[in-house]
Amino acid sequence: MTTDARSSARSQRHSRIDVVDAALAILDEHGLADLTMRRLASTLNVQPSALYWHFENKQTLLAAVSDRIVHRAHTRGDGETDWASAVRIEARALRDALLSFRDGAEVVLSSQALGLGKGEALGRFTAAIRLGEFDERVERAAAAAFLHFLLGHVSHEQQRMQADSLGVVTAALGAQPSDAEERARGERDSFDFGVSLLIAGLAVQSEVAR
Repeated sequence: MTTDARSSARSQRHSRIDVVDAALAILDEHGLADLTMRRLASTLNVQPSALYWHFENKQTLLAAVSDRIVHRAHTRGDGETDWASAVRIEARALRDALLSFRDGAEVVLSSQALGLGKGEALGRFTAAIRLGEFDERVERAAAAAFLHFLLGHVSHEQQRMQADSLGVVTAALGAQPSDAEERARGERDSFDFGVSLLIAGLAVQSEVAR
């Protein structure tokens, strides 16, 4: 049996879920830049070409990783709620999910930009906004705005966290390591404030339309 044939056989023993699990582990430990097909294949003990049994290319793999990250967002809403509260619940849950993996926001952002993946994050915002019975055009635009804010804010947040872990921010600003916790609270407050601004703007838009 040839090397490629043996690798293909091993790849078939690995499920699609196994491949995504391994990719997530690499992402969390090493970051997106080091999540290569070669490293992933080495982790699974197969040839890189064998990964294409499950995924057409790296972009479709990252889309599956993105879907898994977003799907981890757990909401804690109890019973029926108004649209504004539903949006806040989804925004916080999605932020937590993105932050649960190193470079999580960047992975989801890249898949979103390419139109790959299931689009669950956009769908969750859309469903929350739909509770307000907005015009369909406004609903679509508002959901996209919330998603863009989420991805942009968390991308910035994770870049800052990475810089903190490398001591870059501490060295540049003369900050103390203990300041990281305070900055984390500030980032959370900033995120909540931004979501509130978008909600307020959408509420005004609704009143004007009526």
